Amino acid sequence: MSLPIALVIGAALLAATVVAGLLLRRRDGRAVVVHGDRHVDPADLMRPLGSQATLVQFSTEFCARCPQVRRMLGSVADERAGVVLAEVDLTSRSDLAARYKVLSTPTTLVVDPEGRIRSRFTGVPARADVLAALAATTPQEARP
Repeated sequence: MSLPIALVIGAALLAATVVAGLLLRRRDGRAVVVHGDRHVDPADLMRPLGSQATLVQFSTEFCARCPQVRRMLGSVADERAGVVLAEVDLTSRSDLAARYKVLSTPTTLVVDPEGRIRSRFTGVPARADVLAALAATTPQEARP
């Protein structure tokens, strides 16, 4: 292979890697509204669902960003009546990663009182985005 061809191939691979990284970073922490009838089983969480909503955080022992997300979600749950936080450690419950399609941690689900998954965050969500997802999930009569 000639040097110019090798340089073009190398540049194309570098460009593709940069584009893929930018696309992944753009999705990090953004809410994705879940359509369909996907449910969370309270037995998987080892706790009952909240009367208004449940924040489910999937994490691992080695996740560097998970403690930050746990603190933020915990404070949101503490401030909102009927909202609970359930943390699932995928290190010991790896079967749930496939069931809930968790490819990276932290991943957060916003679940309504019936167990339907309403929103999904991959990465570190902004507090305002979590609050907006909760507002969209909380029944109208329960909102302040």
